[in-house]
Amino acid sequence: MAATKQQIIEALKKSYFMELETVLNYLANSLHLDGVRAEAIKKALQADIQEELTHATQLGSRIKQRGGTVPGRLDLHFNQKSMQPPADSTDVVTVIRGVLAAEEEAISQYKALIKLTDGEDYVTQDLVITLLSDEEAHRQQFEGYLKEYTKP
Repeated sequence: MAATKQQIIEALKKSYFMELETVLNYLANSLHLDGVRAEAIKKALQADIQEELTHATQLGSRIKQRGGTVPGRLDLHFNQKSMQPPADSTDVVTVIRGVLAAEEEAISQYKALIKLTDGEDYVTQDLVITLLSDEEAHRQQFEGYLKEYTKP
């Protein structure tokens, strides 16, 4: 069954929410972490903030192009529990695992959106394929950090 325009807009909005939430949580964690071991992770998060914000901007533009209304603050729905800054500001591994969980959620969302738009909205599909590639690269980067930071 073909996806409706409204279903595609709603899926774009969900992706938009996820990207904005990731920006907020990456910022919080990049500011919250302490210690020498945290420096590389803080820098990686800070670098990724701009890329995630660019993703949100691209998604918001596509929502508008499809005839939707770009959500404002009162319409945002957040739920990234895994990305909340840990009580221990030196707990780098918890932050890395949170990033990996957020990237997996984004990857799953983008794969669903690619399927939803297949044969219906090639422009959105092309955009989301590019975003998926970026998220997979982030996941790979943080998988490497996890290996390094959990070595015995």
